[in-house]
Amino acid sequence: MSLIVHVDSETGFSGGEVQVFLLMESLAKSGFENVLVCPAGSRAFEEAAARSIPTFEVRLRNDLDLMSVLRLASWLRKSGADLVHLHTGRATWLGGLAAKLAGIPAITTRRMDRDVSRGFRTRLIYGSLVRRAIAISDGVRGCLLAGGVPDEMIRVISSVVDPSKLEPQGEPVNVRRELGIGEDEFLLLTMAALVPRKALDVLIDAVAALDNRAVKFRTLIAGDGPERAALEEQVERLGIQAQVSFLGFRSDKVDLLGAADAFVLPSHREGLGVAALEAMAAGKAVVASRVGGLAEVVDDGRTGFLVEAGDADLLAEAIGRVATDAPLCAELGRRGRERLLSHFSVEAQAEQYIETYAQVLAGS
Repeated sequence: MSLIVHVDSETGFSGGEVQVFLLMESLAKSGFENVLVCPAGSRAFEEAAARSIPTFEVRLRNDLDLMSVLRLASWLRKSGADLVHLHTGRATWLGGLAAKLAGIPAITTRRMDRDVSRGFRTRLIYGSLVRRAIAISDGVRGCLLAGGVPDEMIRVISSVVDPSKLEPQGEPVNVRRELGIGEDEFLLLTMAALVPRKALDVLIDAVAALDNRAVKFRTLIAGDGPERAALEEQVERLGIQAQVSFLGFRSDKVDLLGAADAFVLPSHREGLGVAALEAMAAGKAVVASRVGGLAEVVDDGRTGFLVEAGDADLLAEAIGRVATDAPLCAELGRRGRERLLSHFSVEAQAEQYIETYAQVLAGS
C-alpha cells in the first residue's frame, strides 16, 4: 500500500482544494494511504480533520520560508512516504525542495493558465525537483511548454466533479422564492471569487446591455473578494440594482445551481473552470469566455456558448440567446450533463493519477 503525501499551501478553499479532496477520496478507495500537508488553521486543514484524513501542519508562509522546507523535509524522511504530490505553486517550490532533501520523488499539478517564466526557478523545479507535471487542460499544458518545461514531463489530466455530490437539497421553486426570484424571471448564476481575472465587470456591462423588457431576468453573483465594492458601485452607476444581486460566499452552491436557468463564467483566464463543470453536472447551459480550459469544457453551440474574453456585447448576445429560447437552454443543459458524465469522471481521473504514480515510482 503506497503512501501519498499531498502538499497544499492555500489557506482558503476553492476549486483546487475541491480537486485535492476528490482525488484523496478516490485514492483511498483504491487502497492508497493519504496525508495532507497544509497550513494550520487553513480551511483544508479543517476539512481534513472533519473527514479524518491525517494531516501535517507546516506554515508555508512565503516563497522564502526555508524553515518550513527544513521542517517538512525532516518529517518526510520519517513519514514512510512513497511519493509527494504538490498541488499549488508555492507548494511546488517549497514542497519540491523538501521532497528533494528527503530523497522522495515528487510530481506537481498545475491548475492555472498563467505564463510560466523561463528562469532559474522553473529550470530547477522541472529539471530536478519534480518528475512529472500534470496540467489540468491543454491550455495549461501550453503555458508549461512555453515556459520551457519538456514535453515528455507533461501529462494532461482534467479536473472533475462528482455528480453524486451535486444533488440539490432544496426544491428549486422554494430556493427561488427565498432569493426573491419570480417564477417568470430568467435566473442567470455565476459563482466565482470577486477578483479581476474572473471579469465580472464584463458580465455587469453585459447585463446592462440586455433588454429586460424582452425577457425578465435576474443575475446572481455568488462569491466574495477584493473587487466586491467596485463591482457593486458599477451596478449602481449603471442603474441595474434590480437585475443584479451579490450573495457573498455561499455554502449552498448546489441549491443555487438547481434554481438557476443558466450559468455564466466570463473569465479573462481560467485553467479549466470547475464551476462550469459543476453547472454542467446540474444540467445547466453554460455561457463562458473562450479562454484556457473553458474552451475545452464547453462544446460551443452544443452545451453552451463561448465568446471572446472581455467583449461585453458578445457576452450579452450569448446570454440573450439562452434567456429567450427555453427549449434551446434546456437542450444545451441536457447535452452538457451528458458531456460531463462521459468526459470528466472521477474514476477516470483517479486511474490516470495512479498510472502516473506507478510510472514515477518505477523510475520511467
